[in-house]
Amino acid sequence: MITPARYWSLLILTLLVYLAGLFVTLFENDSAQFAVMAMRMVQENDFLSLFKGPEEYLDKPHMHYWLAALAFKLFGIHDWAYRIPALLATLLGAWSTFGLGKLLYNKQVGRLACLIFLTAQTIVLSNIDVRTDAVLTGFTVFSIWQFAKYIRDSDLFSLMLGAFGAGIAFSTKGQIALLVIGIPILCHLAYTRKWQVLLNWKVAAALFVFLLTISPMLYAYYQQFDLHPEKVIRGRSGRSGILFIFWEQSFERLSGEGVGRNSSDYFFFFHTFLWVFLPWTLIGIFAYWDALRRLFKTHFRKNPKLELLTTGGIGIIFIIISFAQFKLPHYLNILIPLFSVLSAAYLFTLKRRQKALVLNRVLAGQYFILSLVFIATALICFYVFEWKSWLSYLPLGLGYAVITYFIVKKEAPYVRIVTISVLASVLLNSVLNLHFYPELLRYQGGSAMARIVSREEIPADRIVKISERHTWALDFYNRHPVRITPLDQLGDLKDTWVYASGEEMTLLLQKGFTWDREYEVDQFRITRLQAKFLNPATRPLILNRMYLLHIP
Repeated sequence: MITPARYWSLLILTLLVYLAGLFVTLFENDSAQFAVMAMRMVQENDFLSLFKGPEEYLDKPHMHYWLAALAFKLFGIHDWAYRIPALLATLLGAWSTFGLGKLLYNKQVGRLACLIFLTAQTIVLSNIDVRTDAVLTGFTVFSIWQFAKYIRDSDLFSLMLGAFGAGIAFSTKGQIALLVIGIPILCHLAYTRKWQVLLNWKVAAALFVFLLTISPMLYAYYQQFDLHPEKVIRGRSGRSGILFIFWEQSFERLSGEGVGRNSSDYFFFFHTFLWVFLPWTLIGIFAYWDALRRLFKTHFRKNPKLELLTTGGIGIIFIIISFAQFKLPHYLNILIPLFSVLSAAYLFTLKRRQKALVLNRVLAGQYFILSLVFIATALICFYVFEWKSWLSYLPLGLGYAVITYFIVKKEAPYVRIVTISVLASVLLNSVLNLHFYPELLRYQGGSAMARIVSREEIPADRIVKISERHTWALDFYNRHPVRITPLDQLGDLKDTWVYASGEEMTLLLQKGFTWDREYEVDQFRITRLQAKFLNPATRPLILNRMYLLHIP
């Protein structure tokens, strides 16, 4: 068994990684965009309307933006304040994953599931590149846990908490929340044969709590859209926000209508899973296969040692989202708590049954993943973004030494698997948060230019752009959105700063504009990394430039 001292040490190291990530510059597009949308709420004191730049925003409901706006109100408009709700929701998700693992199996499984959840790569990343998924994931697993408690104990309080969690999740991203909560719970009801818990007045009370929880979001949608049928949203007038969130949203995602299509690859999430659940990927695959095999072996007959909540939930949701025409890797975040519980149960079962041969094979797989982490961190620090001072390599060397110590230390395979897997996640994400991301973000034009604006004391309200190109990072760090000024109206302005690309600067020259001050920064779409960018020799060849030009 893992001693309490070892467990808490690993947990504290993991949480320190999360704290380090709080202070990373916001990524474009989504993180910076959502932060600007929440910032606008605070600055204009309008918490009912959602705007994406000059356009009214229908796509996602309000909860994520409200939580970010609340953080801005409490702590000021800072990137670390924007990330606080996501971090708190992730901690709620970790606690709920522990509770779910304990409920379905035992306390040891719950403790390990919590650790697996917090060290899964996509969960760590969701607290750096913060979108709506951290809040969604935290409240969906909380709701699943509480509903499962109600099914076991018929506890009214658990049912109310589950309904509240479902309401917050629905108010964060819409129908997908109900899908992710409902399918595992239905699988659990089917396996435990406890359908009678639905035929209870308590369920009606829970529905009331759910409706009460989502009512602020519905009211905001009603005020912004339903009361104004004349508004044209995505080429259509007469849009109902309430109808959209209850009916149209998920169908648009599945069909690609409105949001566009970005992938018809039905295996997208299968190969994406290979990295989002690192360093636990192999264990997750083995765990799911083993659970499915045992369920089929018992012909899905009720067995106190088995459960269908995680296995059924993962399988059905995986299939449904694979048919969506619009796919992004972070859509898998909502399944990570279920994978964490299943993986923890698998490892615990191997240990309890003393399956030494299988545990050693799993350990060999984790050594392989650890070797990839060693290679990746070495490449980042010695090649991609080389450290300038040899002193910077001391923490990295210390990290390698600590992990090597636990590799050679004589311990049970189960303890080794958990220890080196968590340390692999800590090592990788420490390097990412403290070195890779800060260096990478030097090439994000908007945030880099915002530092120049601050240093040179350039008035943010005098900066304009001549196209609809998004400038989320510049908007956020200037605390002021860059206004769009058509080129034919630019001549009417005086003492103006124009934020422009190289092509736009050429166009300004052709139109006879001149400037007396010019600042230049590198620009690269950092969320779409390429081999040519990661190679220092070819990086300058693919960089663009952004300019800030003073037209007197």
